This record gives sequence, C-alpha cells and structure tokens, in this order.
Amino acid sequence: MAGIETFLDESEKAKKSRRRLIFSILLIVVGIHVFGALAAGVLVIARYIFPPPATFVVKKDIRLPAKQREHKMNMAAFDAMTPKPTFNDKMQSMQPAAFALPELPKLPMDQMLPLDPSAIVSDQVSSLVGTAGTGGGGEGAGGLGGTGTGFSFMGIQSSGKRILLMFDISSSVVNKAAASGMPLSRIKEEAIELISQLPASSRFGIILFAQNYKSFRPELVPANDGNIAGVRDWVDREWGETGTMPASRTVVSNPEGLLGILKRAATMEPDVIYLVSDGSFQRGLQTIPWEEVEKLVKELPLEGAEGPIHFIGFQMKPLDKREMQSIVRRTKGKLREIK
Repeated sequence: MAGIETFLDESEKAKKSRRRLIFSILLIVVGIHVFGALAAGVLVIARYIFPPPATFVVKKDIRLPAKQREHKMNMAAFDAMTPKPTFNDKMQSMQPAAFALPELPKLPMDQMLPLDPSAIVSDQVSSLVGTAGTGGGGEGAGGLGGTGTGFSFMGIQSSGKRILLMFDISSSVVNKAAASGMPLSRIKEEAIELISQLPASSRFGIILFAQNYKSFRPELVPANDGNIAGVRDWVDREWGETGTMPASRTVVSNPEGLLGILKRAATMEPDVIYLVSDGSFQRGLQTIPWEEVEKLVKELPLEGAEGPIHFIGFQMKPLDKREMQSIVRRTKGKLREIK
C-alpha cells in the first residue's frame, strides 16, 4: 500500500510541474505580445511627436519639343475651319398673299469672299478632285493657274495656302532689275496682282529688305478684302526703289543680313516662299558665306515639300547661281534667273 501511495504522490507532482510549465509559457507569450504592442504604440506616438525633417528633392522636368510636322498639321486643320461663303435666295411667293413680308436686311456681301461664282465652283470642284486637276497655268507673272491653291508668280508655278513674298530692294537689285527690263515697280504690280487673286482661305505676307527689313504684318494674314486693301496701301507707302532702307519705327535692325530675314520668315510658318534678289547678300561690309546660308536652311523648318523656297534672281554671278540652285533644290523649290 505504501508503494502505491508513493507512486500516486509522484504523479501528482508531475501534473503540478506541467501546470507550472504551461502557465509559465502562457505568461511569456502574453508578455511578448504586451511588450510588442507597447513598443508599436511608442513608435507610432513618437512619429507624431518627433516628425522626420522635411527633405526637398528637385526632379528633372523632361519636356519634349513639339514636332514641326504636327504643328503644321494643326495649323492646316485650323485653316480648314474657315467658313465657306453661302448665298441664300430671298423667299418668293407665286401668288398674292393676305399679308406682305418685310424686306430682308442687306448683308455685307463685300466681306463674303469669293464673290465670283466661278471661283466658288472652282473651289468646290477642287475639293472633289484634289489639286491635281487640269489647269492652264497663268501666263506672265501673276496669274492663277489650275484649281485649288495653285498659282504662278514671275513664271514659277507653285501651290500652297500660306504664301510669303520676300523682296530685296537694295541698290544692286534695283540697278540689275532695271537693266534686265523688269524694274521693281513692275514686280510690285505683279505681287499685288497675285495677292488679289488668292482665295479667302489662303494667308499671305510680304517682307521688304536691304540689310534691315520691314514686314506688312508680324504674321501671315487671311487674303480677305480688308487685308488686300491694307497691303495695297502699305506697298504704295513702303515700297522703295532708292536702294536704301532708312531707319524708322517700322524698320527692324538686322545685323545678320539674309540669315536674320530667313529666321524671321520661319516664324511666320509659310508653306511657300518667293525670294526676289540678285543672289549676293551682305552682312555689314562682308559677303555672307554660302555655307552659313545652307546650314541655316537645313536647321530651319523650311526644307522639304512643306516649305519650298523659290528664287528669282537678277543677273546672278555663276557662283551665286550655283549655290542658290543647290539650296532651292534641297527645299524642292525652283530658280529663275532674269538676265
């Protein structure tokens, strides 16, 4: 009996020992969780009490320049939004009515171009068959040829909706033009005639230059009645045949010569340029190297089918003609020499 009691007593001690072990483990686990919760709370509260110092980081702003072709497409879409002129007939009654309608108000028809019905039909036909329709091409210097936006100036046929005319009125050009039988006064008339025949959806501009220059407007303007009348007055007032361009508030000082004028022309975003000169360009008392002219034309958005440069030259030197021929050919333009 004594042995059995001893065995039972040892079993009871083992149970108590296991209970103490389990209780100790539970206390340790609970303590670990309580300690972890306290530590997390301290960290969270410390973040609000002791915020981290502010840091300033400068990030590089990457901006891609707008593509010239995309810009020209946007400009062409904007020009295409020009409203077409419409003509509405008055209401007519075939038999007497019990009342009389008042007369319709008079509309400013002089501002609704083109007024020529044949021009309207031509414009509608060109929209159906494209600019490659048949046309005789204007004889002489300023006639419009074909349909759409085709035209001819001083014997060079071209097409476009943004036309820029650039005239060298320096003394050498004045003398050579008079000697060749094509004085600047006649060129002025041809320029006005060309502008007068442009459709209302076209835009135009004129730049006169010797070394300094002056322009009709800072940008190309629509070929409407108001602008055509304005350019007539401006040309009559500003056109010079003395070979000099005295300083005035309308004259822009231009120490770069032709290079500065080409830069100014590029900002006007023409798709056709007619340049009239003798092919000899000075910068101060020095002749501008043709390498600089060729390099600038490559850099400016004037090269390719979207920006042809046509050149009309008077009594050109062989070197000047060869270099200018290379430049206009690169821009898909044409050169005509008047001897």
